[in-house]
Amino acid sequence: MLKEQLMQVEENIREACKRSGRKREDVTLIAVSKTKPVEMLQEAYAAGVRDFGENKAQELCEKYGQLPKDIRWHMIGHLQRNKVKQVIDSACLIHSVDSYRLAEEINIQAKKRSRVMPVLLEVNIAGEQTKFGVSKEDAMLLAEEISKLDNIRIKGLMAVAPFTEDPEDNRQYFREIRQLSVDIKNKTIDNVSMDILSMGMTGDYMVAVEEGATMVRVGTGIFGARDYGRMQ
Repeated sequence: MLKEQLMQVEENIREACKRSGRKREDVTLIAVSKTKPVEMLQEAYAAGVRDFGENKAQELCEKYGQLPKDIRWHMIGHLQRNKVKQVIDSACLIHSVDSYRLAEEINIQAKKRSRVMPVLLEVNIAGEQTKFGVSKEDAMLLAEEISKLDNIRIKGLMAVAPFTEDPEDNRQYFREIRQLSVDIKNKTIDNVSMDILSMGMTGDYMVAVEEGATMVRVGTGIFGARDYGRMQ
């Protein structure tokens, strides 16, 4: 079942790439494995998945210790400053930086380990009160502030579009994020690149790919519905 669902997601991404004149290798599929047991991740790994996304620092750390070391772990959920040290060694990319204070803590922990931590700025593109992320208007200023930190590098933007029945409703938001990334790139800020656009989830990842996503975060489409009772 999981393998078939994964194959369908892959096919959908290929089709979206074809429609938008892009190469399949330009898009990274991140399997969002939050609340899923290690056995399901092992099944996805056996099917070829190497990029996994977790929402909670503790869950990422626990799974990191139990699964093959060639997996690339993405911290995609809201990250509290006191949890940074839990993921600094295991995450390949932190998608959810939305404040200078969080970036500052990541910088401190990365410096202790003599590493430079790649991150994405999380942008609340639709201005939803229930979601984290810097506003579109403040993203440029935040990028400039964070760029001065020695052990952190901004690699692009991440966004969570609104939940909607029709994925076409989110096309405008994906276009806005892409344009924002162009605007920031054109400022040529030191230590800031805009190579990554992490946008699109199970309900709208095909539209996101058509609008320039370089990373899509798909959970339910691969693993099925989440079990919220597992990881409390």
